[in-house]
Amino acid sequence: MSAVITPSAANAAADTGTPLVQARDLAKTFDVSAPWLNRVLEGKPRQLLHAVDGVSFEIRKGRTLALVGESGCGKSTVARLLVGLYEPTRGNMVFDGQDANAAFRTPEGRKLRRRIQMIFQDPYASLNPRWKVEDIIAEPLKEHGLLTEAAALKDRVGELLKSVGLSPLDMVKYPHQFSGGQRQRISIARALATQPEFLVCDEPTSALDVSVQAQVLNIMKDLQRQQGLTYLFISHNLAVVRHVSDQVGVMYLGRLVELADKQVLFSAPRHPYTRMLLDAIPKMHDTGRARTPVQGEVPNPLNPPTGCAFNPRCPHANDRCRSERPELKTIAGVRIACHAVEEGRV
Repeated sequence: MSAVITPSAANAAADTGTPLVQARDLAKTFDVSAPWLNRVLEGKPRQLLHAVDGVSFEIRKGRTLALVGESGCGKSTVARLLVGLYEPTRGNMVFDGQDANAAFRTPEGRKLRRRIQMIFQDPYASLNPRWKVEDIIAEPLKEHGLLTEAAALKDRVGELLKSVGLSPLDMVKYPHQFSGGQRQRISIARALATQPEFLVCDEPTSALDVSVQAQVLNIMKDLQRQQGLTYLFISHNLAVVRHVSDQVGVMYLGRLVELADKQVLFSAPRHPYTRMLLDAIPKMHDTGRARTPVQGEVPNPLNPPTGCAFNPRCPHANDRCRSERPELKTIAGVRIACHAVEEGRV
């Protein structure tokens, strides 16, 4: 039977000074063109969608980086790049000093996949409705050859269910017998089966009621403390991000526009887009204060604006913003891509 990680061992593993995950210039382009014959007959060019366009960040051991942004900004594509579900068009992900994207293509990649797991957004779609909970959670243990004896598998599944606040008696049930929050706990138990070090969480609470969201988030925080887990947490809910993250990256049209510690970003946002996102949150104590609404719509990613992608919606945009794309630079301890901040106009 697998050894259970003790809190003391977890604390030793959670060496927050060492980056466990490093994304280096990650990019993913999808060909969304019409079929070849249609393009020839209609005289249309190929169409390329730059879903992720040069994203770089680091996550230290035992810490949580949250990625936020409006729908379609590329958050989930980054998640799938990190776990090897997509092959990057450019750049790579380094995990514990190893080029993960190259390793995923080799037989050795199986060992790496044990250390990197993913929790998906929809607990109703991510569990096989025809399998019992015992089979769902035991699958990664069997697939990676960690346990083979039926008794040992049953004991380990019972441990995993208890670790997420469920009963070992639940292993004989089917997914339809559980609520949404309970199903997501089963998904977390499955992800933890191989004792991973890095969990990619793609909006794991967005399909749940608010009270259930809090329960699931608290379980994830407790597991992080006990086992020294490292999280990439993807969400569009800034209240959730404030609760779980250590660092926050703000994405817009496939690029990072701001990357800062949580306290800095929420207390003193620098990028105009980050400010708009935070201003859109209703606040109990600011009912009389005028808020800046989020202006306009996200541009068509197939035909993004020239220069800074945010310039059509930005109140501080000038000619430089419309012609020159800003690079992510460190300004006063914050990684930010904005000409207006760089020039002191914000």
